[in-house]
Amino acid sequence: MKLGLKAKHFPPPQVELWPECVLPIELFSRVATQWRVGAGGPIGLDYNVVYRELEREALDGDQHDEVMAAIRIIERAALEQMQQE
Repeated sequence: MKLGLKAKHFPPPQVELWPECVLPIELFSRVATQWRVGAGGPIGLDYNVVYRELEREALDGDQHDEVMAAIRIIERAALEQMQQE
């Protein structure tokens, strides 16, 4: 049975970011087009670009490590999603 409902009939989901996730997600958004690609498709972010963006944030050592760890988690999830498609 078809109901004729489309995505436009539903409100967009509410998304709330935890404060510690804001910078990693913003940074990932800025480098999201900078993938290293092999014969089988994307293999990872170009870390030269990631490190350059991190430098612009002027983070201390611990913050830098935390943001980089979060970027790697996002990168891994993005790669898994791209490989499924």
